[in-house]
Amino acid sequence: MDNTSDSWNPDAYLGFANDRTRPALELISRIAISNPTSIVDLGCGAGNVTAILRKRWKDAAISGVDNSPAMLARAKTEYPDKNINWKLENINDWVSDRRYGTFDIVFSNAALHWVGKHSDLFPQLMSRVTTGGVLAVQMPNNFSAPSHKLMAETIAEGPWADELSSVVKGIPVAWPAAYKGWLHPFSKNVEVWETHYTQHFDGDDPVLKWISSTWLAPIISTLKGVNRESFLAVYGRRLREAYPKGADGRTVYKMRRTFILAVKD
Repeated sequence: MDNTSDSWNPDAYLGFANDRTRPALELISRIAISNPTSIVDLGCGAGNVTAILRKRWKDAAISGVDNSPAMLARAKTEYPDKNINWKLENINDWVSDRRYGTFDIVFSNAALHWVGKHSDLFPQLMSRVTTGGVLAVQMPNNFSAPSHKLMAETIAEGPWADELSSVVKGIPVAWPAAYKGWLHPFSKNVEVWETHYTQHFDGDDPVLKWISSTWLAPIISTLKGVNRESFLAVYGRRLREAYPKGADGRTVYKMRRTFILAVKD
């Protein structure tokens, strides 16, 4: 999918802040650099994870890059005194602009699945890492889950299929071996792993709300009026059937994420 328009809602995204922050904390804990001088957070969103980077590495120069004005506005409001350079920029444009230089840590949490052609992107990212520095990436990789399969089916089977044709893309995250192959020329120390999180949601239609603030956001932004209401009604019903509430009233949602950690030779 494409999220070039600002379809992001900081309040909706941060409504699941704890679940969304857990993978970032896991990734940060695996970065074995004690005193980096420069860090960039690509796809920093509302800045909550960038603030965690600042807390761990107090003396580093940190930049937060995102293409959503709404998300960056929230970041600037919530973290005005964190000495972070917030930059409104598309990740593809940033990585190809040599003026930004290199960084000891190039970090990205739940953002690069929005960026296409990883076979080109990841070598480009490594070119922005200093020697001995680290590329640290986490991406959702839940595209084979019922939630995402049902989304694709709902799109294909409805009267909105043509309207959404420019928004829907293929599965954006490759197999772990592919990332090892793309990064091996730059790093003999490449780790790629997956973590499966079991999340418990309260309330009605929690899976729809979870996805509406991320992968579904461009669709909601594209559809208007009756088509949007009808799409959400059909997709919401299918999600309720696939993810029923348990006896405790909570809904279980399993989330798979891919992690990549590469030290620059």
